[in-house]
Amino acid sequence: MTAQAGIIGKAPEVKVENIRPLEKDLYKMMWEHPEYRKISPGEQVSHIFLEQAKPKAGSSVLDLGCGTGRGGLNLAFFGNMDVTMVDFAPNCLDADVVSMLETQKHTLRFIEADLSQPLPVQAAYGYCTDVMEHIRPHHVDRVISNCLQAAQHVFFAISTVDDVMGKIVGHKLHLSVHPFSWWLKKFKEHDCVIHWSKEVEGACLFYVTAWAAGSDIVDVGTVNTNDEKIKKNVSHNIKQGYIQIEPHPTNDIEVMIVGGGPSLSQHVEKIKQLRANGVKLLAINGAYKWCLDNDLTPSAMVMVDAREFNSRFTKPVVDDCKYFIASQCNPKAFEGLPKDRTYIWHTQAELITDLLEKQYEECYPVPGGSTVLLRAIPLFRTLGFKRFHIFGCDSCLEEDKHHAYEQKENDGQLIIPVNVGGKIFKCHPWMVSQAQEFIDLIRMLGEEIELEVYGGLLHHILETGASYTDIKEI
Repeated sequence: MTAQAGIIGKAPEVKVENIRPLEKDLYKMMWEHPEYRKISPGEQVSHIFLEQAKPKAGSSVLDLGCGTGRGGLNLAFFGNMDVTMVDFAPNCLDADVVSMLETQKHTLRFIEADLSQPLPVQAAYGYCTDVMEHIRPHHVDRVISNCLQAAQHVFFAISTVDDVMGKIVGHKLHLSVHPFSWWLKKFKEHDCVIHWSKEVEGACLFYVTAWAAGSDIVDVGTVNTNDEKIKKNVSHNIKQGYIQIEPHPTNDIEVMIVGGGPSLSQHVEKIKQLRANGVKLLAINGAYKWCLDNDLTPSAMVMVDAREFNSRFTKPVVDDCKYFIASQCNPKAFEGLPKDRTYIWHTQAELITDLLEKQYEECYPVPGGSTVLLRAIPLFRTLGFKRFHIFGCDSCLEEDKHHAYEQKENDGQLIIPVNVGGKIFKCHPWMVSQAQEFIDLIRMLGEEIELEVYGGLLHHILETGASYTDIKEI
């Protein structure tokens, strides 16, 4: 007799899940459906980008994740821009856009590339609409970095709601759905300056620049003061209820920044003429008092130096002037200033980050260099201004004078002869640093500003196109 041994039971069930294909393959499938092409966010918001960036005719732009290509087409024709469309789905473009790649090849082109990988192209501007919400969460930071490295200034339009089209292929399309505040924090983590932002129904819009992306610009905020004193000042000042600066839309208003360099006295009449013509006057540090002494009422006064003696720079208080004082400044600098005309702003110094996050739901730290001039330019660019006249920001001595007025704190400093393209300038060490950082700043800003400098080493740098390495100590 033979016995049979075994296990009696039901046959196992085998479930076949709807496995998500590779992202590239998924979107190749999506673009085969005409209904996915009906709405093109890039087409709908192109005018907003053009309004905010105000690019010059012929400026280069990358349409990052271009989709149908209709947004890029708008930038080419309505913005007179040189457009490179980028997408990883080779079939994404509308048929009529494809045909124009041949007829308009001088201003319109397409490359197949994945935004999660370093991009093989670069441009002055980036245009990234209806893209970031489609990115896998663990790729978001990588994609942002790649976009900011490929373009100096980038416009983002990001959906904040779940998708409705994924049902076509049975897969969710919006993988990174977050509110405006989340994306704002994310761009700040990438050291972006946010020129403009807006929350709209179902989406958020940002126009940003990665000012400090390559650490080309000095972004420390501790100017001439130790860390503990900086933190003490910030901790006190941010609790006093002063108006905090925030980004404004770009405008065409001309402004002049007036510093205290020795060439200032040569340009009094020019400054008065511009002021009479309605140009805004921004005085920095001691130049504020110089302006008042020369019958010039500043539109604004800017200060960043945290040393206590600098508190005199905000005196006397005058009507029709706004005061932009860094949170790291000595509290005495704020004394007597009108609350309705005093604005507090912050450097990007890491040592004050925790203090700012505890006090504010949102804040907009200002990058720049080691002097007030190198903070004032990005500060007012953040406030929407892009057309600058610069007076008295010489970065050099003139007949051994370091300022157009007496400032004893700078007396007796080391003087260094500096050769720039065969021309010799006498400079204090901090002036050399300012000149070098100035080159980095204007290189990073690119077409974001229009700049005219009157007098001194900085004027010479702009006139000759001098580079960082051209500034040589003798």
